[in-house]
Amino acid sequence: MSEGRILVVEDDSDISNMLQLYFRSLEYEVHVAPRGSLALDMTRQLLPNVIVLDIMLPDIDGYEVCRQLRTNLRTSHIPILFLTQKDERSDKIHGLELGADDYITKPFDVEELRLRVRNTIKRAEVESLTSPTTGLPSGRLIEQQLRQLLRLADWGILYIAISGLDAFNEVYGFVAGEEVLRFTALALSETVEHLGSAEDFIGHIGGDNFIVITRKTLANQLKEELERRFEENVGTHYDFMTRMQGYLVVRDNDGEEKQVPLMRLQIGVLTADEGPFTDIREVTEAAAEARRRVRKA
Repeated sequence: MSEGRILVVEDDSDISNMLQLYFRSLEYEVHVAPRGSLALDMTRQLLPNVIVLDIMLPDIDGYEVCRQLRTNLRTSHIPILFLTQKDERSDKIHGLELGADDYITKPFDVEELRLRVRNTIKRAEVESLTSPTTGLPSGRLIEQQLRQLLRLADWGILYIAISGLDAFNEVYGFVAGEEVLRFTALALSETVEHLGSAEDFIGHIGGDNFIVITRKTLANQLKEELERRFEENVGTHYDFMTRMQGYLVVRDNDGEEKQVPLMRLQIGVLTADEGPFTDIREVTEAAAEARRRVRKA
C-alpha cells in the first residue's frame, strides 16, 4: 500500500530523479513536474498528498505556483514544502505568507526531507484535513465549505456514493477497493476541472461517500457527466470475465451465489432552491434524502 502521493516540482533532473528513486523505495507514489505550469495541471489531476516545490523554475516560479494552488478551492488544502537554494529570511517569509507548510534549503539532507514529507502528510490526516486514501479534503474542511455555502444563494450539492463497492471488496479485497476510491476521486476532479470552475469544491466524506459543491446551474450537468465517466471506466477494476458478463458473482450468508451489478455512482442533487436551510445539518440531511430517492428509483 502506498505511503502517499508526492509531486516533486523540480527542473534539475538529477535532483528530481534522485528524489523519485528514493521515495519510491520507501513505497511512496512519486510524480515529477519540471515546470510550474505542468505542476498546476498535474496537481489537479493527481491530487497529491504533498508537493515538494522548488522556487526557481524555468517558466513561473514556485511562489506563483503556490499562489495559484492556494486560490483554487480544489487544491488549496494540499500541503506544500518549498525546496530552494535560497536561505534568506525574506524568501522563507514570502513562501510562508503564500501558504507554504514547510521549507527546506538546498543542499538538503534527504533523511530530513523524508521526515518533513512524512510529518506533513500525517499532520494533514490527523487534523482531518485530507483523506489518506484519496488526498481529497475531508472532515473539518468539508464542514467549513458547507458553512460558507449557507451564505450563498446559487449553490448546488452532489452527494455521491459507490453502489456495489461492498460486494467488490468482498471479492477483490480492500486494497483493490481503495484503488476504486482513488479512481473515483480522480473522475470527480477531472469532471469538475472540465465543466466547473476554480470555486467548485470536492470532498471525501469517508468510506465511499463524496461531495461536490458547485453552482446550482451546473449540478445536473456534472451529475450526468460523472455517471457517464464512471460507467465507462469502472470496468477496468474487474477481471475480464466479470467485465464481459456485466455482473459480479458473490455468495450470500447461506452460501448461495447471487449476481451483483457492476459498480455505479448514486448521486443525489440538492440546490439552494430546496431551502431555506439554517445550518449544515439540515443541508446534509436533505442531501442524504436526495440520494436515498435515487437508490429507490
